[in-house]
Amino acid sequence: MISAYTQDIKHKEDELAIQYLPAVKAMAFRLKERLPSSIDYMDLFAIATEELIKLARRYDESLNDSFWGYAKKRVYGSMLDYLRSLDVLSRASRKLVKAIDYAIEEHRLTNEEEPTDEELSEMLGETVEKIHEARIASTIYTVMPLHDQLNVGDEGAALALIEKEELIEMIKSVLSGYNEREQMIIQLYYFEELTLKEISEILNITESRISQIHKSVIHKIKESVGA
Repeated sequence: MISAYTQDIKHKEDELAIQYLPAVKAMAFRLKERLPSSIDYMDLFAIATEELIKLARRYDESLNDSFWGYAKKRVYGSMLDYLRSLDVLSRASRKLVKAIDYAIEEHRLTNEEEPTDEELSEMLGETVEKIHEARIASTIYTVMPLHDQLNVGDEGAALALIEKEELIEMIKSVLSGYNEREQMIIQLYYFEELTLKEISEILNITESRISQIHKSVIHKIKESVGA
């Protein structure tokens, strides 16, 4: 899929987009993990990649220090817009979704397990198809609202958030001196919160090699910041 996008480079700015394709791939992969099987990963990746290329061509370095900082939320937003365009909640009423949620909780209390679509169909007097459709709608809906909002409940949490942001900015400044692969591993591990196994699959490197590179970069970062 990535090679298909790299074959038609019309602008030098596309090279910037290509550099961040692994991060976009990771973002689409993590979102897909939270969605039903009816949503295709490649559709998400294609939507996100198209948005990434558009952003790269519009990017003005004099106005934004970090391209990924500028692009990340917009790329993710393009995938959410795609999910909204499916209009899933118009095909399954909110009332039915709530009824299903209630029925699931009641069934769990009694049977200590989640009911099947067939059992929900009998409990609610709806067809299996409607139940299945409503559950898909509910699953998609849960990944969309307020995704990027932070709920900081007290002064201590706010201070921890500020300290974390300062540390992230420090790491970013240190990483600028490292090669592209090292930067991408740290980006995916700390900022996209992928596991080493997931990173190895995305970058086509063995997990043990990812671990070695990760340890080496962390050692360099500690030396750079005096830790």
